[in-house]
Amino acid sequence: MIIPVESLTSEVLEAIIKEFVLREGTDYGCEDIEMIEKIADVKAQLKQGSAILVYSELYETVNIIPADQYQQE
Repeated sequence: MIIPVESLTSEVLEAIIKEFVLREGTDYGCEDIEMIEKIADVKAQLKQGSAILVYSELYETVNIIPADQYQQE
């Protein structure tokens, strides 16, 4: 299920994004990018629609994925 970004408070959205960018295995290449920049980049992608928030009822988790990778069941 897609979670509309505008339905969340800015604090909740920021916490979800921060958890996402802190996950092990998130690759930003050879460059060292500040956390604030990573959060701003993901937030911009969510607001423009190129990334979406998805809630998994099965696993009871929220994830951020590229919009073109989302497959509705």
